[in-house]
Amino acid sequence: MSYITGFLTPVKAADRDRYIRSAEFSAPLFKEFGALEQVETWGVDVPAGKVTGFDLAVKLEEGEVVIFSWLKWPDKATADAAWARMMEDPRFADMDMPFDGKRMMWGGFEVVFEG
Repeated sequence: MSYITGFLTPVKAADRDRYIRSAEFSAPLFKEFGALEQVETWGVDVPAGKVTGFDLAVKLEEGEVVIFSWLKWPDKATADAAWARMMEDPRFADMDMPFDGKRMMWGGFEVVFEG
């Protein structure tokens, strides 16, 4: 069954176009390494949390927006192999990443239902 690598990160609102360009740059590389799909979303209705919330999870600062994105892989083995290859690929080393990677979170998820 499919495997998802999900990401949650803050991006400065002023860097929206930069973020989109970085996604456009990375998409063919991810697909080259086996990704089936790359989806990047820009938060437009992300309520502030009191105990938990996307804003609290990424320590959202003034002027930032929460980004939620994912890569869909055919399976975990493909994703694992792709990440290993990407760490050695110089194209990723030169990629512009307009966000604070220290406040980004990510994880791998096995798909248990697709409707």
